[in-house]
Amino acid sequence: MAKKHNKEQETSAVSLISMVDQSSPITEQYRTIRTNIQFSSSADKRIKTIVITSSGPGEGKSTTSANLAVVFANSGQRTLLVDADMRKPTVHKSFGLTNNRGLSTILSTETQVGDVVNATHVPNLFVVTSGIKPPNPSELLGSVRFDVVMDELSRLYDIIIFDMPPVVTVTDAQIVSSKADGTILVVREDVTRKDAVMKAKELLELTKAHVLGVVYNGSKDASDKGYYYYYGN
Repeated sequence: MAKKHNKEQETSAVSLISMVDQSSPITEQYRTIRTNIQFSSSADKRIKTIVITSSGPGEGKSTTSANLAVVFANSGQRTLLVDADMRKPTVHKSFGLTNNRGLSTILSTETQVGDVVNATHVPNLFVVTSGIKPPNPSELLGSVRFDVVMDELSRLYDIIIFDMPPVVTVTDAQIVSSKADGTILVVREDVTRKDAVMKAKELLELTKAHVLGVVYNGSKDASDKGYYYYYGN
């Protein structure tokens, strides 16, 4: 029975099309998202820490997080992708990394941030994997230790992207959204339910999250299925 359970919990690596094909229409859409985020910054409030979440599973939030991190790094910005989905992580698989140490390690021990940061094949792109699944992800993310780590990372990197669990499922994304400079909600055509999106919006508003906009993917109306759009506030 244990083997079956573990099999069901496995999460596959996401598609890094922004690495494989930089000239594809989808990659260009990620660049558009990047540009919109940059325009959302102001002189007195620069957006450096970004939460990517969704209302439910299978909507593309991890794919968006990883590809957006790649295009930010490609623009010359020192970028860190943090797998803050300590329940069903994917980042380590996408970048071919081990996951024996990561975010959960630095939040639950005295391990230094620099000890768990991984360089990638993409210039300017660094990754912190989720680490071993802890029994209390929400408590770790809401801790003073997380605030200290977040401040340290903000001094070391130009852009930090947090790949979070779905906001309607658990409180993790709410907690980090309340601390981050901006939050992006990912929805997927024929998967995301309208009531779930409304619930996600309500939950983010409760924590006074700065919602930058929505990434809408999987559109059948686009010439290239899987097109990504960005709608800012």
